[in-house]
Amino acid sequence: MKKQSTLFSAAAFLCLLLLCLKKTTAGQSPASSPTQSAAAAPPASTPAGPTNVTKILEKAGHFNTFIHLLRSTQEDSHLLTLLNNSNNGATIFAPSDSAFSSLKSGTLNSLSDEAKSELVKFHVVPTFLSSAQFQTVSNPIATEAGSGGRVSFNLTAYSDSVNITTGLTNTSVAGNVYADNQLAVYRVDKVLLPVDIFAAKPLAPAPTPAAAEKPKKKKGAPAGEGEEAAPVVQVGTSAAAAGILGIWSVKVTAACVLVLAYTYGG
Repeated sequence: MKKQSTLFSAAAFLCLLLLCLKKTTAGQSPASSPTQSAAAAPPASTPAGPTNVTKILEKAGHFNTFIHLLRSTQEDSHLLTLLNNSNNGATIFAPSDSAFSSLKSGTLNSLSDEAKSELVKFHVVPTFLSSAQFQTVSNPIATEAGSGGRVSFNLTAYSDSVNITTGLTNTSVAGNVYADNQLAVYRVDKVLLPVDIFAAKPLAPAPTPAAAEKPKKKKGAPAGEGEEAAPVVQVGTSAAAAGILGIWSVKVTAACVLVLAYTYGG
């Protein structure tokens, strides 16, 4: 009997202890887990860096000559400004190293710094053109070198190719190098030669010679003054002598006739 009483007292104590613990934990809010805290925090935003065309070309490979021209003419800095300060984007038709190798020896060295800069700009269109937009683009296409006929080219899209003509160069887009929503870079296997640099510029028309004015007749001058004198024809000496002899022959003959008539008539 005593044993049963002890067990009952122990059970009652345990029940009372559990009841107290339940009330204590119910009054406290559950702690949030570290995983839930990390998920609730917004992701840290990483600022996008400026688009670097030369790094894109270096990563793609086989554009060493074009990269050198971009840097030597400082057009890489111009492109950086264009891409980061304009909403129009840009499109680059980058010639491969083999494209420059196919040029006539000494072509690049013969160009002035200004011409090299224009050559690089001729490969840049100041508008983003996706490959899908090649189907609807309007010709001629203006470049960073300008919008005139001597610094623009035509682009024609076919079902399986995209053709580029400059008036001196005829080539096709050989592949995609890079594309995002602002910059598109395409590879071409020929250097795009602008007419403005590599074709002779038309000569200016020669001025029309002014018509010779006739000399004006002076007021009050006698007739014939101010006009060209008629050429004087000089008679040769032999012709004049023959005329004189003829006259004397006639006179002598007439004198003889008169003498004879007087003699025989007397």
